Amino acid sequence: MSALLRTERLTRRFGGITAVNVCSIEVRQGSITGLIGPNGSGKTTLFNLITGIYRPDGGDVYVRNRRVTGLLTHQICHLGISRTFQITRLFWDLTVLENMIVPVRQVGLRPLVGPGIYRHEQERAMALLERVGLSHLAGQPARKLSFGQQKLLEFAAVLMADPELVLLDEPAGGVNPTVIRFMMDFIRGLNRDGVTFLVVEHNMEVVMELCDHVLVLDQGQKIAEGPPQVIQADPAVLDAYLGI
Repeated sequence: MSALLRTERLTRRFGGITAVNVCSIEVRQGSITGLIGPNGSGKTTLFNLITGIYRPDGGDVYVRNRRVTGLLTHQICHLGISRTFQITRLFWDLTVLENMIVPVRQVGLRPLVGPGIYRHEQERAMALLERVGLSHLAGQPARKLSFGQQKLLEFAAVLMADPELVLLDEPAGGVNPTVIRFMMDFIRGLNRDGVTFLVVEHNMEVVMELCDHVLVLDQGQKIAEGPPQVIQADPAVLDAYLGI
């Protein structure tokens, strides 16, 4: 498999703290790649650099060998890269269906509430909501959803742009085992359909079962990578991540 995404010596500082430190990673097309590490190791900052939320102090990001360093977030999205957040970012007073439309509108909420929802958008949104079991809640405000349902809605919404690569930031965080199992099956199904994933996750059981390749960060640097079984037994990982 070729590299769909790669970073080369990516660096980001906040004052005197180096959050990401000359970090080079690759995400192979068609993979489900895990990104693990202790709290503060730079995982979410790396996501923010890849998706254009932060600009790097050094290094580069490449998508299919195209340098995308410095592009705006919506430009990155147009290249087929979408992501979720550790804390869900929904519009609480909009309906579930309207929240599905927001990611595909690039100029804010005015076009959403102006001309309304186009038929092709509604059809795609409803199909995705059906896949995550939320179609019956399409007309409900997002604030009425449970936390697990909010996670599923955000996940479904990023798929509206038909991304080639999805970055998931702790999809299993704070949700019950039934939702976790559903999410894992959903990710596998999307992956079989050709979607590549980079997944930040603290639930090691999820990482070991779901991912076919794992990257490990510590203090902003990649310290290990490989198949889950190898990573699980790596002394450097046990020391840095598990504290053993």
